[in-house]
This record gives sequence, structure tokens and C-alpha cells, in this order.
Amino acid sequence: MTAIKGAGHVWLDGKQVTNLAEHAAFKGTFQTIQELLARIDDEPVGYKDAKLGKYVHQAFSIPTTKEQLLEKRAAFEAWSIQSFGMMSRLSDYAYALITGYYIDREEFAQYDATFPQKIERYYEQLKSERRLLTTAIADPQIDRSKPLTERPEHALLHVVEETTDGIYVSGAKMIATGAPYVDDILVNTPYSKAEEQEKFANFFIVSTQSPGLEIICRKSHAAQDLALYPLASQFDEMDAVVVFNRVFIPNDRIFIRGNAEGVVKAHRHQQLNELAHYQTVIRLLTKLKFVAGVTTAVAESIRVTEFLNVQQKVGELYMQVDTIEALLHTSETNGFVQENGVFTPSAVQLQVARNLGTSYYSRAISILKEIGAGGFTQLPSTLIERFEDEALQKQLETYYVGAASSAKQKTALFRIGWELVGSELGSRHDLYERFYTGDPFRIQSLFFENYDKLPLDDYLDTFLTKIQQREELLL
Repeated sequence: MTAIKGAGHVWLDGKQVTNLAEHAAFKGTFQTIQELLARIDDEPVGYKDAKLGKYVHQAFSIPTTKEQLLEKRAAFEAWSIQSFGMMSRLSDYAYALITGYYIDREEFAQYDATFPQKIERYYEQLKSERRLLTTAIADPQIDRSKPLTERPEHALLHVVEETTDGIYVSGAKMIATGAPYVDDILVNTPYSKAEEQEKFANFFIVSTQSPGLEIICRKSHAAQDLALYPLASQFDEMDAVVVFNRVFIPNDRIFIRGNAEGVVKAHRHQQLNELAHYQTVIRLLTKLKFVAGVTTAVAESIRVTEFLNVQQKVGELYMQVDTIEALLHTSETNGFVQENGVFTPSAVQLQVARNLGTSYYSRAISILKEIGAGGFTQLPSTLIERFEDEALQKQLETYYVGAASSAKQKTALFRIGWELVGSELGSRHDLYERFYTGDPFRIQSLFFENYDKLPLDDYLDTFLTKIQQREELLL
């Protein structure tokens, strides 16, 4: 089994964490990731790489047919189902990003002649060593009224020294989800101005063991009691700010150096990467199914499913699930072989699904709140069977019983619901699903920019032409 090292300098509650795998805030998630990695050795998660002679994650496969694309789907589904969609930034997403850069590597040679060779080496290393990877693209929120090119130097990650072997960088990046658990972080600053591009416009991957790299964690939402906190005890993937204090980046990990046009294109490539987006939509679908299932079970446990308004609300969740599933299926059906021979899902349906997801999840959580209502706040602070007074235990088994479930079953179900709607972990997931794709307004603007509007114009022209023809006949 692949051992997870974790990052070198991780800070939580003002203290450096020295043994991540055994620390209460990280232990449960370490175990979850370890179990997921073990599945690479079997299908459908893994496939046997002919060059390496061993199993690697399907995220690295390059599909040339729809059937091969569906093999990737099975792998993405396997990981997301095992984590119930609650691990938003597992490395299969980042693996798909790197695979996309590897596929299109020659396009970036114009910005850095060494890009194709470097990304190929890293792609092979990543899948061979089963390294874990995440991303850190956003800059600290200091003054968002100013565009990237007008922000002060300290607000942007920048080069402080260059040597023949690489560069030293200082600054910070935010929203590095999963950073404590990974080996590497993909970093880009889409600095668009040619002036000072040598300092700011750089695209590289940094090892989390690098001296001077500090990972500043948010408050932990993890728990240790699996029975009381089945989600928080397994799936707190952690979010962090990454601080660079003269961190050395060797040349072989610098993919674009000092080229504004190149880093902007690399950033746009990440925003439009169909194979990576395919993974995110599969995970979203899994998560929506999970919330719909929990909501249905909560409703049935207190027998409110007979009420028309409850049926309408829960039915809305089913429509969410079927809408995303239909978009995913259509993206596969409308997929095609690109000029480079790669079969990719249709980008339009994936973008629609991702955009809908930013509002679907928060709506789903709102419906779960309405169905469970005050029942979520009436849970005892521990399991009924843990009460020291046996007589009181029996009373609680009477008062907490459900219409179609025992008190133990019902309270266990409501605890899952509470973690989704009322806990710190649940609030974090609501926030994450709203903004993980980026600013929803900007993303929808990007969708407008890239949408093929010609068929709409043609359709309207056909209508206007028919009107004109009818007018001419009446003359």
C-alpha cells in the first residue's frame, strides 16, 4: 500500500503539526485517502500502464473512444461513491488537470520551449509514484477592487531571486484544499501584463516538503467519534493558505517562466479542461444523490412523505439528480474525437452542470433543513445506548423512535443530516460548492463567451426569412 507522507510544515491552531497521520485533526482523512489509493491496484479505479507494467489511476488514461471515456467515469465514480462526494479535491481531479496539460503540451511550447518535456516527465512521475497533488491558484483577498496587475507586490506570489538551477519565490496562495495531505501543489499566477511578467507570471509545481513553504490551515472540522460524526471523522479534507518564504523551485518544476500570455492560457486551460470537469460533475452527481437519499430517509423516518409540500420538495431533489445525470450522459453522447485523437466529453453540458451545481447544492441543503426542521436540534449530545441510566435509556428509545425506524436508527440518520445542514463541516461544504468553480458571475460570463451562438442566429434568421416570405405572398 502506498504510504502517504503529507506536507512538511503544517500549522494548525498556531502550532506546527509534526505527525500528521496520527494527529486528531488529520488522522481520519489520512485513513480515507489511504483506502482510496489502495483501490488503484484494481479495476475500475486503476488500469495497467503498459510502459510502467503496473496499475495507475484511470485519471491518467487518454481516451480515444467513448468506451474508454466511460472507463474513466467508472474510476471517478468509485472514489466519489466511497467518499459520498464529500471529498471535493481528491487528487483524481488534479491528475486529470495534468493529463490535460500533457495532452496539449505542444500548444505551450511557444511560451516555454521546455514545457512539453517537463510536463511529460512530471506526468510519468505523478502516475508512477502515486504522488498526491492539489492546486493553489487564488491570491490572498486583500483588495479585490483592483485587478491582478494593479495589486501591490506583497499581494502576489513573485520571484525574489533567479539562479541557474531555478527560482526563489515569496508570497502566498489561498484555497489549497487538501494541502496537508499532498506531495505537490500546482501554482499559477495568471498575471496578464507584459511589464514585470518575469517577476509575477510563472506556472510551476512545488513540493510540500520544500524549505520555507508553510501551510496555514483553517480551523479543523474533524472529529474522532465515527458514530457521532460519521462525516467529519472521515472527510475533512482541510483548506489552507500556502505561504512562500524564499521557496526554491527547481527548473524541472517550472513549466512557464515569466510569460504573461502563457500563464493566462494555462489558467484558461484549467478552466476549460473537459477531462477535469468530467470528474467534478461526476463527484457533484454523487454528492447530490447522497443528500437526496438522506433527505428521503429523514422524511420517511417521521412519515412526512404523505404531505404534498414535502413530496414537492423532495421531488425537486430528484429533479436535480436527474438533470445533472442527463447532462453528464449527454456530454458523453455528444463527445467527439479531437484533432489530436483524444475523445473528450462535450464541454457545454459539463459547464452547464457545473454552473447549476453552484446553486443546486445550497438549495438541496435548504430542503433538507426544511424537512428535518427542529428534529435536528433535538438530538441528544451522545448516543442513546451511551447513557449511564438504563431506565432513562428505555424512555429515550420511546421518545426518539421514528414512525418507521427505531430510536437508534432515527437518531443516527438525523446526525448525518445535522452534519450536512448545521455543523461547521456542513457550512464549509455549502460555501465550497457555491464558489469552487470560481466567481459564479465570471464563470457564467466565460460560458457566454465560449458558447456557440451561430445556430441560434441561424434559427432566428430562418424564422425572419419565413415571415418575410409570407409578407411578400400577401402583397
